[in-house]
Amino acid sequence: MERGQKKRKLIFPRYHQLDLVQKLLEAAKNQGVGQHYLIQHSAGSGKSNSISWLSHQLVELTDTSETNTIFDSIIVVTDRKILDRQIRNNIKQFAQVNGVVEAITEGSKQLQKALENGKKIIITTVFKFAYIVKEIQSLNNQKFAIIIDEAHSSQSGSSAAKMSAALNKETGEEEETTEDKILRIIAEQKLSPNASYFAFTATPKNKTLETFGIKNHEDGKYHPFHNYAMKQAIEEEFILDVLENYTTYQSYYKIQQIIADNPQFDTKRAQKKLKKYVEGHPQIIRQKAEIMIDHFLADVINTNKINGQAKAMVVTNGIISAIRYKLAFDAYLKEINAPYQTIVAFSGSKEVDGKVEDESSLNGFPSQDIPDEFNKCEYRFLIVADKYQTGFDQPLLHTMYVDKPLADIKAVQTLSRLNRAYKPDKKDTFILDFVNSADAIQTAFDPFYKTTILSEETDIDRLNDLQDSLDGFQVYSETQVNVLMTIFINGAERDQLDPILDECKQTFIKELDIESQIQFKTKAKSFVRNYQFLVQIHPFRNPYWESLKTFLKFLLTKLPNLNDTDLSQGILESVDIDSYRIERQNTLAIQLEGSGEIKPAPPEPPGSTYQPKLDYLINIIEDFNNRFGNISWTEKDQVRKFIFEDLPAAVSKDEEYQNAKKYSDRQNARITFKKKLVDKFQEFIFDHTEVYRQFTDDPDFQTWLADTLFNRDYDQDAG
Repeated sequence: MERGQKKRKLIFPRYHQLDLVQKLLEAAKNQGVGQHYLIQHSAGSGKSNSISWLSHQLVELTDTSETNTIFDSIIVVTDRKILDRQIRNNIKQFAQVNGVVEAITEGSKQLQKALENGKKIIITTVFKFAYIVKEIQSLNNQKFAIIIDEAHSSQSGSSAAKMSAALNKETGEEEETTEDKILRIIAEQKLSPNASYFAFTATPKNKTLETFGIKNHEDGKYHPFHNYAMKQAIEEEFILDVLENYTTYQSYYKIQQIIADNPQFDTKRAQKKLKKYVEGHPQIIRQKAEIMIDHFLADVINTNKINGQAKAMVVTNGIISAIRYKLAFDAYLKEINAPYQTIVAFSGSKEVDGKVEDESSLNGFPSQDIPDEFNKCEYRFLIVADKYQTGFDQPLLHTMYVDKPLADIKAVQTLSRLNRAYKPDKKDTFILDFVNSADAIQTAFDPFYKTTILSEETDIDRLNDLQDSLDGFQVYSETQVNVLMTIFINGAERDQLDPILDECKQTFIKELDIESQIQFKTKAKSFVRNYQFLVQIHPFRNPYWESLKTFLKFLLTKLPNLNDTDLSQGILESVDIDSYRIERQNTLAIQLEGSGEIKPAPPEPPGSTYQPKLDYLINIIEDFNNRFGNISWTEKDQVRKFIFEDLPAAVSKDEEYQNAKKYSDRQNARITFKKKLVDKFQEFIFDHTEVYRQFTDDPDFQTWLADTLFNRDYDQDAG
């Protein structure tokens, strides 16, 4: 290759990718601008390439006359910064001409310049887009194709409204009346008529299906435009089945009181804090870290998974846990002289045990280098806290250790990090879960195994019902709503709005009891959410609803927080961990049926006042231990199994005891056995604190146990 020449590689689309792009081009050509298409393609099915091919094909797409291009610009909107980089790099790979693609990294001025210079493909994150669209003017004469990656998150809330407003901005109008302005606001919140939306997701929510899906007018159900389901992708070996080897663990723990007093606490909140405290305790994290590492070395590395290149992800329940896992992993890997290293990923910084840590301080390199560093052979564990759980494409990921509750779409997105194929070396995956049940994971995955369908559209009458209910509280009047909206859309400052809002706030506080206050706030939030969604997809014109939505958004920020008293404060300073053990459950293949059909988003449940229930500390501890301890002295209990099976087996294998039994008399062998019994017990001190305390504090019990176990071992071999 001559110096300066670019190295190019050919990437051929799979059938589902080719079929998708061809059908989208045909539909866009025949239907023109202003359409919306939902593409449900399984995670790991090559979505980035599909988006890249589609982007470049849409640039040159002409209408049915074959003379005019349909779209002036293609805007690719991604959900996260890491996805932004992945999509940007991917699309640029396909560019045959320099200058076609521009990524927006600096804001509105860069976007305006890109449009003025005729940039055909513009890439941005939804966060940047939502920020810069406020300054974009006079784009209604241009036509756009908006490609949205992971539509369920990119198009939530007000981001969609801001995007649509920018692309539908009208100028040069005559002076508007108040009602004209209200109706324009409504129009701006709908999907822009001068843009077509191509929304990609592996896990469509009900609102996503209703916004971008195709409605079957015979049965009223919503379908995606194109589907490449998880089931099909697995059967065609395009991705792996991540539920094929799923192992769950069950944790048991007891706590003890460490203060003399017996204060009262809010039982519900205290129980939650106690569970989080126990699961995040450094010693318990250390124990689970050892289980993970031992499993990885024995069952992944020693079995040569992915030809010895396999990597693992550790999913933690928060930044503090992630940091402690990082420290525990590094310490244990060093102790056992393992040649592998860890990377931790989380946003921001956190103080743990008196020291402020962030990604760079723990990893030794900048945050943006994490994906590249994790490619290196020595890095085998990526420890994450709400990061790299979506959109992260690393085919060498084989194993996942889950120490965080996962449900619904979040479970599917997180576990699907493992499903990338790496042929011919990657043949399976493995998940070890410390928190979630197999049934819960099955429930999360099942709706997305085949085609996901919305059973029916959202009932617009819910807005009528919510308005009637809110009006009934008499916190505001229709006149107050209309007056505030009138002065607001005519540019009033906040100090002109506050008197109306403050008057309503006083009515809320003085006239409503606590239960009614909760009900009002819940219904007000529900009205705002439902209206902002429904106004995008239904052609209704109701100026008062727009006014009421705006009024309630302002009012909610002024109303008092009704659940700000925490009567569980101090519970963690009153207890300590007594004992902890963890028990491996079955490894199984989770079978999916593919229910497929989901229901519309339900109305917000009626609000209810949280009533703290106080109880004494000693009773809270007893209840906690009864729920999570499960420690007894029955024949079948794990404690008895530890004493009469695991412990003697460990001592029996000890080399010093084996030599004493072989070359010394019975008395010396007994002394060595007891010494080694104490040593082995100390190795399990944290697992079985209760038993260890009895062993050390009760000489009679210690003598009885040592003699019993020794005689059984010695006499068995002698026999």
